[in-house]
Amino acid sequence: MGSTGLTGSRRMPRVSEFADLLRPRPLVLDGDRRRSARAASVGDFREMARRRVPRAVFDYVEGGAESERSLARAREDLDSLDFVARVLRGVSAVDTHTSILGRPSALPIAFAPTGFTRVLHRDGELAVARAAGAAGVPYALSTMGTCSVEEVAEVIPGCRRWFQLYLWSDRGRSRELVDRAAAAGYEALVLTVDTPVAGRRLRDARNGMTLPPSLGLRTFVDGARHPHWWFDLLTTRPLTFASLNSWQGTVAELAATLFDPGVNFEDLAWLREQWAGKLVVKGVQSPEDAARIASAGADAIVLSNHGGRQLDRSVTPIRQLPGVLGRLEGRCEVFVDGGFTSGADVVAALALGANGVLVGRAYLYGLMAAGELGVRRVADLLGEEIATAMTLLGARSIEELTPDLVRLAPEHDAAATHRGWADLSGAGFPVPSR
Repeated sequence: MGSTGLTGSRRMPRVSEFADLLRPRPLVLDGDRRRSARAASVGDFREMARRRVPRAVFDYVEGGAESERSLARAREDLDSLDFVARVLRGVSAVDTHTSILGRPSALPIAFAPTGFTRVLHRDGELAVARAAGAAGVPYALSTMGTCSVEEVAEVIPGCRRWFQLYLWSDRGRSRELVDRAAAAGYEALVLTVDTPVAGRRLRDARNGMTLPPSLGLRTFVDGARHPHWWFDLLTTRPLTFASLNSWQGTVAELAATLFDPGVNFEDLAWLREQWAGKLVVKGVQSPEDAARIASAGADAIVLSNHGGRQLDRSVTPIRQLPGVLGRLEGRCEVFVDGGFTSGADVVAALALGANGVLVGRAYLYGLMAAGELGVRRVADLLGEEIATAMTLLGARSIEELTPDLVRLAPEHDAAATHRGWADLSGAGFPVPSR
């Protein structure tokens, strides 16, 4: 009996049909471009970065303080957030634009300050600033950056630039950096206040990524397995803290000077007098401190535990957000950081009331994996994920992200019974104007 042509009957495939099924990606010789195109998430970039740079370098970005409990809890708390989507809301178009420090931002994120960035990729902060400018989001240059205040301003004049500052025990040196940032057109100063001393980062100590470096044989051999990294390190200008061009001491002495345990609220008031632009205070963890900082004239605070790199066992910023918002009652903008690796993470924080999110490790994974193109791709991915999450939640704009759209699970410890975080949607805390 011949073939009836029914579905499921056998036949010989035609060569042309293979062409329709097999669509190989075009060959891309540029490695950064190839890796960027292949990444579908920040997690993809993380895995690429882990393979591409020496372990000591990757651990410098990946690691936290001591047992890394704060680091793990930040991710666990973000993972515990549940969305409650609204339907039939007419979300044929969503707008991810928002206002950050009184100016438009294409996305509700800013690139956080990170130190010694050229150890991750030869272009360091310049690559990050270019990517931030292309994405239309602010970028905060660290005092301990490897490109100077003036260099970043000259190379990327269109980028919204913030400058991160530690208040030195020598206030004259602090004033010098503040004046340089003002002269170079930086719009905001970000004062980091959670570093009276450096946290005990055990991965860095074991890998020899100390101040000053003390690389052991194992670390050196591991680095030799990444010749492109060594080539870039040895054939580009020496790694230095570029904004500190007048520093004459050792790196260890510099750290001891930068991290001043004597800084107090009087110093914050002094800095407010010295700086005419926007003032952001980063490293806040308690509602009480947030209220005092707002009263001292700060334009914004960043709820942060330094990415889990300072005080281990510190509270996670996302859990502190509702209490801080309730205490501040809209007196200043509130940003949050700590473990954000997806657009959905960002949307959850915005729904809980944050004005924006600072991302650090996320873009550093892109930088390690694929340089500037990697950072650009991370920004694109976050933007796409934010838009997707907003659409699925039924929110057409950032303003429509409200607490009823998200729930945070209770903490899995004894303190959970005292916090009552099972359902934040009914907490009733105010959402500040964006």
